Amino acid sequence: MNTTTPLRQRMIEDMDLAGLKPRTKETYIYAVRRLAGHFRRAPDRITEEEVRAYLIEMKAKGAAQGTFKTNLHGIRFLFRNTLGSDWALFSKKRFVNPNKSVFPKLFPIRMSAAC
Repeated sequence: MNTTTPLRQRMIEDMDLAGLKPRTKETYIYAVRRLAGHFRRAPDRITEEEVRAYLIEMKAKGAAQGTFKTNLHGIRFLFRNTLGSDWALFSKKRFVNPNKSVFPKLFPIRMSAAC
C-alpha cells in the first residue's frame, strides 16, 4: 500500500504550481526519499548541516555530476519551496571546477632550451 504523506503531497502540489514536468517531479521525489531514508526520518526533521553532510558524502562516494545535480535540485526544491527554509547552503555560489579554465588556451606553453 503506497500512502502519500502530507509533506509529499504538498511538495507534489508545489511542483505542479511551478510547472515541473512529470519526470522532473519523479526525480525530485526520489531524491527526497533517498535523503529521508539515509537519515531514517521525515525530511522536515533534517537539519541544514545534515543535508550539507549528505551532499558532501554523495560527492565523496563519486556520484555522477548529473545524479548529484538532480538530487541537489530536488532537495533544494523541498526545503526552499515547500518548507520555506532560507538556508545558506542553497544560496552559496558554487565553485568552478578547477580543471576547467574560464580562459581559453590560446597559446600552448612551450618550454625552451634556455629554461
